[in-house]
Amino acid sequence: MSAMIDAAVAALYRYPVKGLSAEALPHAILSPGKTVPGDRSYAIENGPTGFDPAAPRYFPKSRFLMLMRDERLAALRSRYDDASRTLTIHANGEEAVRADLGTAEGRATVERFFAANFTQELKGPPQVLVGNGHSFSDVARKVVSIINLGSVAAIETMVGQPVHPLRFRANLYIRGWPAWSELDLLERTLAIGDIRLKVVKRIVRCTATNVDPEAAVRDLDIPRTLMRTLGHCDCGVYAEVVTGGTIRIDDKVETLGETLA
Repeated sequence: MSAMIDAAVAALYRYPVKGLSAEALPHAILSPGKTVPGDRSYAIENGPTGFDPAAPRYFPKSRFLMLMRDERLAALRSRYDDASRTLTIHANGEEAVRADLGTAEGRATVERFFAANFTQELKGPPQVLVGNGHSFSDVARKVVSIINLGSVAAIETMVGQPVHPLRFRANLYIRGWPAWSELDLLERTLAIGDIRLKVVKRIVRCTATNVDPEAAVRDLDIPRTLMRTLGHCDCGVYAEVVTGGTIRIDDKVETLGETLA
């Protein structure tokens, strides 16, 4: 087992509703073969998909409201409370929605908000979707997304300005790795305490990363910058949870096998 100096979990997030606000977590309980609890548990259907909550399956992100196409979503500030199942959405600094997503009435309240305020983005009546343990991830397999803050710093140098890490909407942000070293981790295993994560896929960045998560405007062209500079659009990796446990901010991150270059 090897560890790079100061390689650790710098931040931990979930995204309860696909395309809406990130929620910072002090810790999370990871389970084998599962996502971060509550991550992308809901999505706003953009035109009929035929999604069956009793038999949930993967659909591409284009079937939902999502930042790659709908940057105005970034102007909303949402919060989800697990205990009450309440989603709160603020727009223009004021509370616009407070609804229990566990009820048909609550979901209808959210649907009316998007129908009234996102007409130019919608391809059909919006519908709040939820499946039994389903995650509306960008990939079909249940994974944890990881961003190397060293790579984010390298992108800042490429574009000549600060780059907010939340442009990449990852679950785990790792400090202490050299820039782009995460891309060499395919099929390797990460150890975070007793937790084991197997890296299974590089993340190809889409134009959602061009959206400033605070200003809700497209002000960069990160995929093209990566392609022009590195010859690919990859930044970050997906990993599957092999052995579960509780993950916390500042937990050390080690790589099983040879040391990263």
